[in-house]
Amino acid sequence: MNEPIVSLSDVKVTLAASAGPVEILRGIDLDIKPGSAVGIVGPSGSGKTTLLMVLAGLEAINAGTINVCDHDLTRLNENQLAAFRRDHIGIVFQSFHLIPAMTALENVAVPLEFNSTPNAYKQAEKALDRVGLSHRLDHYPSQLSGGEQQRVAIARAMAAGASIILADEPTGNLDRETGEKIIDLLFDMQRENGTTLLLVTHDPLLAQKCDRVCEVRDGLITQI
Repeated sequence: MNEPIVSLSDVKVTLAASAGPVEILRGIDLDIKPGSAVGIVGPSGSGKTTLLMVLAGLEAINAGTINVCDHDLTRLNENQLAAFRRDHIGIVFQSFHLIPAMTALENVAVPLEFNSTPNAYKQAEKALDRVGLSHRLDHYPSQLSGGEQQRVAIARAMAAGASIILADEPTGNLDRETGEKIIDLLFDMQRENGTTLLLVTHDPLLAQKCDRVCEVRDGLITQI
């Protein structure tokens, strides 16, 4: 049996606030197998996005253990966490987060160049071709539709061969028809690459496309 690619035990995150400490995650236990797709659902403010940020090493935990891709994230400094994300994690946001002054090709190539990937632009062009945007390489984000921008974001997340894709409401800014096409693309590429996918969504029908669904409420996983 495959060892988990993600393993969290009693993970807690508490943030300071003017009214006192706020418990965001209150003891998360979760194991995820390599190559699986996991939907994360729950009401706004339940801790879903914080959970993704913890898995990416972008949010420090206050207690518990977290192991991702054989890395104990609690033992890594900021430079080591940046290298961990570069080598293992791809993130797809609701708001695309493309660089406005760069073309689609440049947006995908930049993280590859940071990673010293040989032939970064050729790799980026190949990734954009796989998401159906070979005719949009020299277009800037402002010249692309919302669906096309999210395709660029998916290409960027997948291009470096990430082990895990973290998708936070990736269809939140898209109409339903465009959103369905984006989700189909995301799952097709996840299966094709054998990538592990964690998908935060408010849409229960979308979550049901995953192998497992985790419900998060008040900082706890209440149902799997």
